Amino acid sequence: MSWLEAMILGLIQGLTEYLPVSSSGHLAIGSALFGIQGEENLAFTIVVHVATVCSTLVILWKEIDWIFKGLFKFQMNDETRYVINIVISMIPIGIVGVFFKDYVEAIFGSGLMIVGCMLLLTAALLSFSYYYKPRQKDKISMKDAFIIGLAQACAVLPGLSRSGSTIATGLLLGDNKAKLAQFSFLMVIPPILGEALLDSVKMMKGEDVVGDIPALSLVVGFLAAFVAGCLACKWMINIVKKGKLIYFAIYCAIAGLAVIITQL
Repeated sequence: MSWLEAMILGLIQGLTEYLPVSSSGHLAIGSALFGIQGEENLAFTIVVHVATVCSTLVILWKEIDWIFKGLFKFQMNDETRYVINIVISMIPIGIVGVFFKDYVEAIFGSGLMIVGCMLLLTAALLSFSYYYKPRQKDKISMKDAFIIGLAQACAVLPGLSRSGSTIATGLLLGDNKAKLAQFSFLMVIPPILGEALLDSVKMMKGEDVVGDIPALSLVVGFLAAFVAGCLACKWMINIVKKGKLIYFAIYCAIAGLAVIITQL
């Protein structure tokens, strides 16, 4: 992987991690176009996902600071409840990671047809959440957090947008738009950091995780994903507040059909 390919893929990851168009699907498409496969692709994917976590920490630092200040008061308050909701939302993705990790990795290597189909599913989900108008709620409940977590677990499939699935699910449940976007972006931090930690352990044990990818490509990809992620995170929060997800549904439908046609 050259540094230019890494920069392009990093920009794709940073933008599509927050926009509801599936970062995994777009990375799979980009990697296929550049002929990048196997461990090289896996290592790069890990690096750019960590970069987008860092961009979340930067853009949502006030919310994170608010959570930790309240959490360390060691009492049941809004901040503690928020953390409990995030923990609850992690349960489904944790189960998938522990029991179905090999199966998910096999799906990622099964070609682009599934990416196209999942992009169409993303388009359908976004469209449904746009037109369906449930009764609005002020707070995200524990039950809602778990259901949103189920949506995140399903979104491990390439082409099924994580942010699109979690935000659309929350909208269908009637959760507050502004709070939902922030919750969706914060809830993904622990799973991604956990995955990075597991792969770091593999590296310390001598297992080949990085492959043959040059260090410069990893650095360039990280920086590109970080900068693009910062811009996309702020943009997406405003988009959710205004309820303009239908345009991304149209894009996903077009992209999904295009991918499927190329695979026929």
